Amino acid sequence: MVTYLFVALGGALGSVGRFWLNSLVTARTSDGFPWGTLLINVLGSFAIGLLAALVPAAQDSARKFLMVGICGGFTTFSAFSLQTLELAQRGEWLRAGGNILGSVVLCLLAVWLGWMLGAASK
Repeated sequence: MVTYLFVALGGALGSVGRFWLNSLVTARTSDGFPWGTLLINVLGSFAIGLLAALVPAAQDSARKFLMVGICGGFTTFSAFSLQTLELAQRGEWLRAGGNILGSVVLCLLAVWLGWMLGAASK
């Protein structure tokens, strides 16, 4: 039961962080591209890679709080999917494709960089 509370608390913290950062980025951009979501997915991918490398598997509660809770609440792949669909539905195929390509490539690069940084600091 304690593990579920850790995940719930982490999820709440991650969700609030996502809402804050997306609001900040959206207020500073106005071209209709989901920059906030893209940034959040890249940062979340970096963070989960870093944590996967740094937090030992034996620290199961810490991993669940940080990786499942905070990172799961922070990253917004469901929002990415909906926003990409909306771009496609509006016929904005170049933006939809850019969002897909940018999210996949940058998030994979970020998770690798996070892992490398975490592994190098051990």
